Order: sequence, then C-alpha cells, then structure tokens
Amino acid sequence: TIWKRFLVGNSVASSFSGGSSRDGGKARRGAAASRYHKRLIESRKGGVFIKKRGVYTLGIALLGSMMLFGCRKIGETAPETASAETSYVSEETAGESKTETKATEPPAPTEDPAPEPLVPEAIEPTPAEDALPEGMVKSYLTGEPVAEVQGRRRPVAVMLSNIISACPQSGISRAGVIYEAPVEGGITRLMGLFENYDDLEKIGSVRSCREYYVYLAAGFDALYYHYGQAAYAIPLLESDHIDNVNGMEYSEQVYYRTSDRPSPHNAYLDAAGIAAGIDLCGYRTSYKDGYDGFFQFASETEPETLEQGRNAAYVAPGGYFHNNPWFSYDEASGTYLRYQFGEPQIDEMTQEQLAVKNIIVQYCSWKKYDDNAEYLDIDVVNGGTGTYITSGKAIDVTWSKDDPWGVTKYRDGNGDEIKLNPGKTWVLIVLDNYADETEIR
Repeated sequence: TIWKRFLVGNSVASSFSGGSSRDGGKARRGAAASRYHKRLIESRKGGVFIKKRGVYTLGIALLGSMMLFGCRKIGETAPETASAETSYVSEETAGESKTETKATEPPAPTEDPAPEPLVPEAIEPTPAEDALPEGMVKSYLTGEPVAEVQGRRRPVAVMLSNIISACPQSGISRAGVIYEAPVEGGITRLMGLFENYDDLEKIGSVRSCREYYVYLAAGFDALYYHYGQAAYAIPLLESDHIDNVNGMEYSEQVYYRTSDRPSPHNAYLDAAGIAAGIDLCGYRTSYKDGYDGFFQFASETEPETLEQGRNAAYVAPGGYFHNNPWFSYDEASGTYLRYQFGEPQIDEMTQEQLAVKNIIVQYCSWKKYDDNAEYLDIDVVNGGTGTYITSGKAIDVTWSKDDPWGVTKYRDGNGDEIKLNPGKTWVLIVLDNYADETEIR
C-alpha cells in the first residue's frame, strides 16, 4: 500500500510541479499538491522505518535460530524449546499505531531413535558331516565308520603267499589295505593290513618277509606278522622301528599249520594267534602318540570322482609275470574286481571275489642286492611317480616320504595330497622299468 501511495504521489506531484500552467487553478492545485506531497513523504519515511525495523527483527530471529540449531556438533540434537505455544511480539513505530507480528517457533526436532542392533536370523545347527555315533570312529585303513575299539587299535600286517599253489588265500577280503610287490623269480607277494579280525579263524597262508615290506608296515604303525625273512631284512626287524611276530620264533604259540596244502604254503594265523603274539612280545595295542592315519579320505557325501582324469575301467600292472593280474571296474558297485591266473581272485572263506574302491600304482626304482642273488632291493622310501585310480578314472601322482618309517604321501599334479574314496585300497608296487608296460584304459 505504501509503495502504491508513493507511486500515485509521484504522479500527482509531477502533475503540479515545474513549468507554467495553462490552467487558471494552477496556484490552488499547486498548494494542494504541496500539502499532499508533504504528507506522502512523511508517510513514506514512517513506512520505510517500519519496514526496516521488521527486516532487522526478522534477521535477528533468523540469526538466533542459526546459532541455536546450526552450530551444533554433528550428532547433537537441538535443545527442546521451553514452550510449544505460539507467542506474539508487539512492535511500536514512532507516530504509528501498535503493529502486531505473529512469530511461530519451529517445533523442537525429535531425536532419531538409536538403531536397533542387527541380530542374525537364527540358523538351525546342522550336524557335522563327519559326526559319528558315540563309540564310532573313521578307520585309518578305509575311512569308513568302525567301532572305536577296532579303529583305534594298531592294525596287523600279515605277509601272504600269492603263488598259484597257495591260492585262494583265506581271510584276505577283511584286509582294509593290500600291498602287492614283486619278489624273486617273477612272483608277487601280498601284505594285508587288518583291523577287523576278531572273529577270523584263518588268515593266510603266511609267508616270509622282504625288506621293503618292513618300511610299508611301519608307515601304518602296524604289528608285523611273517613266517621267516630274507637275510637282508634282519637288521630292520631287529630295530626299534617295527614290532614284528616271526613264525620262526613263535611257531606253535602264534601260528598253526594245515594238512590240505604242502609246506611252506600251509601256515596260518587266527585272531587268537594274533592276541597271543602281542602278549608274548609285550607290544602296545594302541596307535602311537601323534599318529593320525596314512591316507586322506573324501567324505561319503562328496566322493572323489577324478572328473578330469583319464578313463580307467581296466588296470593291469607291468612286470607281474607269474600271476598276470588285472582289475576290472564294476560301475554298479563302484569297485574294481580283482583277477589273476586267468580267473577271479576270491577269498577261500567267503568264496567271494576280491573288490576294492581305490588302486594306487606306485612306481619304484630298484636293484638286486648282489650279482648272484635274486632278492630285489626295491626303494619304497625315496619317492617317485605313480597313478591313482578310482571311480573309473585315473590321474598321475607323485609319492614321497618325510621319514623312511613314516607314511607315504601321494600328491596330484597341483601338489595337493590325494583323497581316497572310503573303502578298501590295493597298492601295486611296480618296478619303474615296467611303468610303460602298465596298462590303464
């Protein structure tokens, strides 16, 4: 309104000021305009003053608000106002009526509630994959669940004859691990590792020791049962690294002979004889401190398939000239069936064909002990190459020992230790010059 009056006043004033007037009422209109202009100027002055005071007042209010609310530290909350009621501020201007200005204080900001701590959703615990019922453990020989009294006692390693006149062997299907290696004359000899033997009445026939078998048995912390030995093995048998029970010393107390086969292929062992040998020699029956197994095993739920491996439905080791053995993969059971001498190899006690889950071909360097001897000195200590076979597939591996009396480690091409599938394993010791004659297809 003030500005409107100012504009009108200027217009009116300009119509009465300056120059000569052609109107006879010039002087009268000029006097009236002078009085009107004076009042307008006074009004303008008062209006500007009021306006300036209003601006100053608003600025002060804004500055106070900034000081109260804008200068807090980060994270502080605004102080609550004393009252949320509306207040009225009265301002008087000189020569003017009282003007009321309504000022509404902003509501006090509410403090953001503290965030509630994140609580993860409850997850139902799942039993460990390898959790076993009370009293059960994983076998160090097969990786399968067995009673603790069986799986944590030392296994027995038994030397077994493998010529045609000694076949079929008895009790061999109970062995969790079987080693086969050449001996003199082109024949092979077996060593079975047993932990489940308490009800066995016939294991054998039992034959003599060869030096390299002593190292193999020691790697399993096994009690080593044999009937005689080659002269080259005597220093090892007399060492503290192996606990052996020799049929040449404990013939009638531990072993017995049958009349159905000619000597020396008629010496046998049973569960009572095993226990007698332990008692006579005073050997410990539990694994030594720190022993945690020879092989690594895959889980039952995630078996080793060797998907990147080559086909291995048929396996025949090179250099086994006498028995000419082979294995044939049975996809239905996921096992390798054993054959030798042109027919299935069976256990005399069960009449069932031998079958294993895993095969390891271990290529070893070797030499003869002397020019006039047939005895082989096969190196099962210093490492070499080999092949791991399971689930119808095969991969190349290396093998090594950190300790001549310790376990053998088998590693794949990435240097990782292989995992066997739970079940029985057959290890074929092949002389390295016959590696190329080993057939896997």
